[in-house]
Amino acid sequence: MIPSPADLMRRNLLDVFNEPDPARRAAAISETYAADVIWHEADQIMHGRKELECRAEELRAENPDWVFRPAGPAFELDDIGQLGFHYGPAGQSPVIVGMDIARTQHGTIIELYTIVTEIHAPA
Repeated sequence: MIPSPADLMRRNLLDVFNEPDPARRAAAISETYAADVIWHEADQIMHGRKELECRAEELRAENPDWVFRPAGPAFELDDIGQLGFHYGPAGQSPVIVGMDIARTQHGTIIELYTIVTEIHAPA
């Protein structure tokens, strides 16, 4: 069965960006994103799975004790998925709040947009 855009949004957040094991993260990336995926962040654009994987590893290294948590359910409309997120130290209030929006095709994410909506001082 082909994953829905909402399923892909949950995988994106939890199976990729929350995964500490590099091998499991790489496997999730190959299942979740098209080979030529484009990921837009506020200050950069990544092209392809390898650049996405490197950036995910950078985020884990910058804040190894932080986790992503869904900020509610994932939504979808046609080939678009959206999921809000909280990011910060496990068990504490989020430092960063935002959302991911993705275009999907044939059960993979082909384009991902990460929008940060709030930044708070760490507790």
